[in-house]
Amino acid sequence: MKNIVSKLALVTAISVAAVSAQAADTFVGGTWGQSDSRIENSGSLNRNLGHPDLDRVIDGSGTWGVRVGQETQDGRYYMTYENVSDDSQGYKLRQQHLLGSYDAFLPLNDSGTKLFGGATVGMVKLEQESRGYKRDSDVGLAAGLQAGILQDVGKNASVEAGYRYMKTNASTDMAPHGGNKVGTLDLDRTSQVYLGANYKF
Repeated sequence: MKNIVSKLALVTAISVAAVSAQAADTFVGGTWGQSDSRIENSGSLNRNLGHPDLDRVIDGSGTWGVRVGQETQDGRYYMTYENVSDDSQGYKLRQQHLLGSYDAFLPLNDSGTKLFGGATVGMVKLEQESRGYKRDSDVGLAAGLQAGILQDVGKNASVEAGYRYMKTNASTDMAPHGGNKVGTLDLDRTSQVYLGANYKF
């Protein structure tokens, strides 16, 4: 995981340097989408809680995000904060992402339609907030790829649709109030489909 993160960080840094050398516009934006998260249970968690299906907690769950960055004709780099929280069968989890991303553009026509694709590195915070259990949280690393399509709307605005996949390594413990730890859950990966809107100034 660390090897993947270091390679993607290097690629992102080189791309950021290339974009910075060109005339760039600052942009801000927001996203809304749906996330799916892959949770892996420890053996003790499965034994003590009867193989809980924690994958279903964040499964098609609504996710919102805000971002700010720089954009040129050829690409963009940006920072994103995202938040997703949901519950299922008495279990509740929350994820927060702080990510740095770079996208390269592939124009499709003269009306401002372009494909984009790039890499993301950053941090993920996983919080276990299930009723009847002690709250626990962990901050881990995240690294992944994204792709989508973007459409300019006038001179300063754009809309987009995209997909992102990230490997992660955050984990939290589960322990009943007044009791000992019954096991650990690991956030192995997360994916997201989203719509976004951006404004350049």
